Amino acid sequence: MQVLICRAKAQPIWILRIEQRMKRSHSKWVFGYGSLIWRTGFEYISDQSALLPGYHRSLCIYSVRYRGTPKRPGLVFGLVPGGSCEGRAFEIKASEWDGVLQYLLEREGDVYHEMTKQVHLSDGRKVNALTFVADPNHEQYAGRLNMEKQLALVDGASGDTGCNRDYVFNTLRHFKDLGINDKYLFSLGEKLNSRISKAKS
Repeated sequence: MQVLICRAKAQPIWILRIEQRMKRSHSKWVFGYGSLIWRTGFEYISDQSALLPGYHRSLCIYSVRYRGTPKRPGLVFGLVPGGSCEGRAFEIKASEWDGVLQYLLEREGDVYHEMTKQVHLSDGRKVNALTFVADPNHEQYAGRLNMEKQLALVDGASGDTGCNRDYVFNTLRHFKDLGINDKYLFSLGEKLNSRISKAKS
């Protein structure tokens, strides 16, 4: 008896590209620029470096729970208008989007406005991504503080998820690993290290 063996033919590259686009159309994106980069908290399909035009990262939010207290507030990151921000884009399955969105809204709280902004992915695409922009009218909005004031707040503040120093240092460590260049933040980290060393001596 003759046995027929069927061999699958390789798909033409143009068909594979169409299939990839179809899969991507069934996904959504989140742009992270602070602790979301290293403590994501949700499942994602893929992630890559991304650039958000029109906003920059700033230690501009008083933290009175996670990285500080009402009596001794710390500082966490927010997005404020101007410049651009290097961060990380996370691709989410559309079927899991509602759960991820609910988690992020609870995590970020009402000190941020959730917004959909176009980000430039490292693979050359432009996609719309959910991100969180600081609310300048919120009581926890610290505004544009000078570096010395930022250092004074970060140094020594601690909250439910740990000390404010670790928040800054963890962010810097991951920025270095990912090649994210934030000169201001790296300068702040160096001065924070110097401040800690002087306190110990």
